[in-house]
Amino acid sequence: MKKTITASLLSASILSSGAALATETMRCAHQFPPTHTVAQAIDKWAAEIETQSKGELQVQIYPANSLVSAKEIIPAVAKGDIECGFAINFSWGRTLPAMLVTTAPFAFSDVEVWKKWPTSDAAHFLEQKLEGKGLKHLTWMFQTNTSVFTSNGKYLKAPEDFNGIKIRGLVPPFNAGLEKMGASPVSMSGGEVYQALSTGALDAGLTDIAAAVSRKYYEVQDHMTVFPIISVYAHGFANPRWYSNLSDENKQVLQAAGLMGAEWALELSEEAVADAPQQLRDKGVNLHVATAEEQQALSDVMLPAFKESFAKWAGDDTDELIKLIEKLQ
Repeated sequence: MKKTITASLLSASILSSGAALATETMRCAHQFPPTHTVAQAIDKWAAEIETQSKGELQVQIYPANSLVSAKEIIPAVAKGDIECGFAINFSWGRTLPAMLVTTAPFAFSDVEVWKKWPTSDAAHFLEQKLEGKGLKHLTWMFQTNTSVFTSNGKYLKAPEDFNGIKIRGLVPPFNAGLEKMGASPVSMSGGEVYQALSTGALDAGLTDIAAAVSRKYYEVQDHMTVFPIISVYAHGFANPRWYSNLSDENKQVLQAAGLMGAEWALELSEEAVADAPQQLRDKGVNLHVATAEEQQALSDVMLPAFKESFAKWAGDDTDELIKLIEKLQ
């Protein structure tokens, strides 16, 4: 009997160890503050993964650059320092410039495109490019197609208003449009802009309208102009070596949760965009919604400059990608 009990305990110990080994930790880093719509969507996505995997995947979320900086997320995941990360499209820079196509001024203002995006040929095209860079696609999370130019003392609503100001830039093709209007863009992540505005390192900012609330830009800027100037998304990705060791069932969990996360991000964004204008006005911001004529005036200057720069900067992949995107519009 003693031998049987000992054998049973040993068997239970082995089974317990096997269960522990089956649990995978998934550390995911991103740059968004917890109140941001994308951060909220990521939290829901993480909870869904844990639920669908029945606890076999334990997702640890590190928001607001708390684990690694925004600039280090992509290399940290590629090297396997962490399992998962999220990066906004203009974080890719030279690593994968095709990701930046949605920064074309006023070219992606229709939210219906983003409802179709996660299962589209255009998305699949970029997912394949991502694998070529040593990363595995997990999810697309739409952030906004409604931006604000923030400033002090006056609105930035006509090309001449930008002349001589230091403004937050994004990527070289988009910055080319700002430079065409006489501005001096300085590219930086969203988490760095508040400090730059508060110290005078920047005169003006550019962010999505919901982030102007969540990042409290109203504390350092008193005028904001709303433009549907760019589309911004956060892309979730994993280390491919870590991913390849998952069970087929948990790979399916990540795929299903990724599609659900994309829907949640879009829903949360639409809610925030609807609420943000009044929230900013309640904080004392002078808010102006650009007219169709004002949008066209900026587009006439910025879009040609973007296209010229993007064609040189992003390489040969751009023509095929743009054709795939046109199918969505």
